[in-house]
Amino acid sequence: MILMAGTNLPDRAMREQIASALDVVIQVSRLSDGSRRLVSISEIVGMEEDIVTMQEIFKVERLGISPEGNVIGRFQATGVRPVFARKLQVSGIELEPDLFSQSNVEILRPATGTTAEEEEETA
Repeated sequence: MILMAGTNLPDRAMREQIASALDVVIQVSRLSDGSRRLVSISEIVGMEEDIVTMQEIFKVERLGISPEGNVIGRFQATGVRPVFARKLQVSGIELEPDLFSQSNVEILRPATGTTAEEEEETA
């Protein structure tokens, strides 16, 4: 979009502006069962030479396919505590320290229109 505006910025300057403007990249993908799911949350940590560097905070690990054809997986922390957590804290948003622990795992479930708590109550 910068190039379409007709400005004559070098590639490095454009990358630096983008890297300084964004803290988090949230990736959503279409899975093999046709559903769209959040598959990764990464933090932009800066620049190394001409490359924008990122570190993954949460990721989906695919475990297989259910008999109904739904993707089975788990969403888990990578163990990296993001730098932007400090910015959130300054804004009054407190995050639990164990949120970023590798033992923090959430199983992916097919979208049913109910919450995980409602599903547990009916089970």
